[in-house]
Amino acid sequence: MKTPIYLLILIAILYSTRASCRQDPPVLLQPSAPYGSRSAIADSGGQRDMIDIVERFFDKNSSPNKKEAAQKASFSVVPYGGYTLSTGLTIDITGNVGFYTGSDHHENFSVIAADLGYDSESQKTFLTRSEIWLPGNNYKLVSDLRWEKYPTDTYGLGTFTTFATDNPIDFYYLRVYETVLRKLGNDYYAGIGYNLDNHYNITQEGNQNGTVSDFTKYGQTRESTSSGINLDFLFDSRKNQLNPLVGSYLSVIYRQNLTVLGSNANWEELQLDARKYIRLSPSSNNVLALWGMAAFTTGNVPYLDLPSTGGDMYNNSGRGYAVGRFRGRDMLYMEGEYRFGITRNGLLGAVIFANAESFTEYPSNTFQKIAPATGTGLRLKLNKYSNTNICIDYGVGVGGSHGFFVNLGELF
Repeated sequence: MKTPIYLLILIAILYSTRASCRQDPPVLLQPSAPYGSRSAIADSGGQRDMIDIVERFFDKNSSPNKKEAAQKASFSVVPYGGYTLSTGLTIDITGNVGFYTGSDHHENFSVIAADLGYDSESQKTFLTRSEIWLPGNNYKLVSDLRWEKYPTDTYGLGTFTTFATDNPIDFYYLRVYETVLRKLGNDYYAGIGYNLDNHYNITQEGNQNGTVSDFTKYGQTRESTSSGINLDFLFDSRKNQLNPLVGSYLSVIYRQNLTVLGSNANWEELQLDARKYIRLSPSSNNVLALWGMAAFTTGNVPYLDLPSTGGDMYNNSGRGYAVGRFRGRDMLYMEGEYRFGITRNGLLGAVIFANAESFTEYPSNTFQKIAPATGTGLRLKLNKYSNTNICIDYGVGVGGSHGFFVNLGELF
């Protein structure tokens, strides 16, 4: 994609996003970061974002400090252009609606979003994700629905795999995740849900070095179905999930897949996700962000449902590696990121990050190696009211893995 076209798409995103996300709704609607946030508006006094720059360029009389009245519901249909190491260049059309479920706006901002995408790797995706907060934040409804045609590269099981064992595969994918959480107390929630993962028309080319692929050794068939229930516990004290400055997050999910619900086999998974945000100075938005994840499985887990790089709900873990670069029955993951401002008006910032992941080897199911990655990136303030950034990162991993990662909103 040529740069001028990319910039035109970016400008379209900026105008459409601000239209649906002015002062009161504190959220940027975009396809690759968590949707929804607490009803907390960033202090925008003296701050500037990219919309201010564009508006000032076209309208010399425009004031960056002007405020607009809040709306109960905001609709938006926007183009989205981006790039990741996994997809190459991608073009999406995203439609969304953001709203409050109560007339007094005391609950968190709810979002329903849909995305239709196509990329240079011939991957086709349609997804809709939502986080709906009922009045008083007494209930949270979470939905993740996807259909994908997904040609991609896999490299086998464990953390010792190399590019020599590249095994291109292609498949269609249907996901249906629905969860209801009930408030237990301040920031504490518990819930139950249903999960369906259906991979079909799965084909593989085989390892490029001529060896037998782990995909074949594992016994993967042309179709797999995982269907079951999940039990959730959540603690979330963040005020803005799109760019937290302080707070903590802990999610514990137990998933039980059952043949009586249509699963090919009975298998279980325990997922842990913990995050901590430390604001280093009350006079700045410099933040130390920490992220840890773990996943443990038992039973006959389908190959494509095993824990993998970028396997979190928003496919953001493992910068420095492509989605699916490592895979195994169990996973451990840690990441740290320092976020700091460059300009006093908040328009430009930067990050330095490092992460490490480990997946159990096959068939011993033991942790034997760690795959580290590190990198840096720039932050451009997209919306000063929601404190949302455009993130442009460059990550480097082991074995020659490296690339750019472009995201709207902080990755965690």
